[in-house]
Amino acid sequence: MFGASKIVVGLEIGTSKVCVVVAEWDESAPVEIIGLGLASTSGGVRKGEIVNSEVVEDAVRLALAEAESQSDVEIDSVYLGITGSHIRGINGSGMHLISSVDREIDREDVCHVITSAQPKISSDYRVLHTVGQVFRVDGQGGVKNPLGRMASRLEVDVHVVSGHRNRIQNSLRLIDGLGIKVDDFAFNGRVMALPVLTPHLGEQGVLVIDIGAGTSEYAVYLGGSIRHCGILAVGGEHVTNDLAVGLKLTRSRAESLKLDHGSAICELSSAHRTVNYSRGIVGVGAKQILIGDLRRIINVRLEELFKLVRADLESKNLMGKINGGILLSGGVSRTPQINELAHSVFQLNVLTNSENHADADGKILRPETLTSIGLAEHAVRQIKAGGRRKKGFFSWLAR
Repeated sequence: MFGASKIVVGLEIGTSKVCVVVAEWDESAPVEIIGLGLASTSGGVRKGEIVNSEVVEDAVRLALAEAESQSDVEIDSVYLGITGSHIRGINGSGMHLISSVDREIDREDVCHVITSAQPKISSDYRVLHTVGQVFRVDGQGGVKNPLGRMASRLEVDVHVVSGHRNRIQNSLRLIDGLGIKVDDFAFNGRVMALPVLTPHLGEQGVLVIDIGAGTSEYAVYLGGSIRHCGILAVGGEHVTNDLAVGLKLTRSRAESLKLDHGSAICELSSAHRTVNYSRGIVGVGAKQILIGDLRRIINVRLEELFKLVRADLESKNLMGKINGGILLSGGVSRTPQINELAHSVFQLNVLTNSENHADADGKILRPETLTSIGLAEHAVRQIKAGGRRKKGFFSWLAR
């Protein structure tokens, strides 16, 4: 990719921004972020999907240029994040008979059983990831790595993430049109937790929710592997729209008030306070907004989002298995008291926000950049595990 340099680049195209992360790594040291580029995609992306290519192309160029300047690296290829309401996650299971008695399980056996476990998907869809969750060797469950074990039968449960073929291709073509190669791509919900999720928490069971401007992605990690993921076309922009309609404001004013005075919970002590602002129209006086009205609208939308996630997890019989807690990321996770709201809906502890893991000046590891950093870390894991995508799924070892 960059000659002898061990460099990877993660690129996320979001509803509100493009984020580019340049990472340096070697076999014995953790991934180090050496460059970050951000640029607005306002008007170019809707609910995680490109609607104006020119706007997005300009944003990608700006973000790439900033990341190159910071890292002193010329970027010619990236690992691309994929999102959008077309993404689907489903579980499957498969079985493979070992060809001879008492033979050791090898990589070919693992590939066979994972292939047999993939559920049928529409020809319009493309598999992004097939993740091995739990292996069973001759009926013994809970086996994480079956290689080298003597067996006559190998079984596996997998989680398959797929996306609409043409919508994925639109993103790939846009990057290719800029003269940048896409080394590989991954669903944002698969990688967003990598910068902050510890192996211990992954074993206990963790729900990760990334709330962006146009979409919210979520994933459940159990037993050290992703067990379920989903995406909702709801995010910070919808909160802003609700405020604009409910309080009869312009969207820009609603966004400003949300950032300056918003909270996920409306407490009685502040409900009757007011905030004044000028309408900005000649001859029209200031308008007063009740803090209680502002925060109740925010509360209703965010509570609805969390309840939709909870309902999906309950339908998959997963809520009772999550013992490690919840991790929140994305720009909306900065909303004051959102941790308290998440706790009340899910009845789970909200784990330390990624903000507390940030670098000294808070510019790199923050909620808005976690997915791009996760793309870079995921790329490193893939390279260490043996390289590129094969037959539509990543190496099962790089979970």
